[in-house]
Amino acid sequence: MKKNLFVGGLVAAGFDNTGRYMLTVSHGGRGVFLVGKWQCIARDSQLAYPEDGHAAGIGPMEGMVVPITELNYDTGQLHFASPDGKYSLEYEAGTITVIEALRAQ
Repeated sequence: MKKNLFVGGLVAAGFDNTGRYMLTVSHGGRGVFLVGKWQCIARDSQLAYPEDGHAAGIGPMEGMVVPITELNYDTGQLHFASPDGKYSLEYEAGTITVIEALRAQ
């Protein structure tokens, strides 16, 4: 499975400790995606950039301090994986590409 999520101006992203939700932080605010369905289920346009490798959650992640991976500003890319390793995510030029890991047969 391969899925594209359009998130312009992404600066960082990370997962809650269960791996159920993914938080995105962009120049336009924060969003929460439901992992697996990849639907945006919460959005906040208030700017809240990461500090010390963490970002404040919103929606179902409200009150959580989420560990995040930040954009490599030299390359304009961001690579990270879900906590269980099931999904590999790559960001470049406004698009997060989600790739589901192949399972052994």
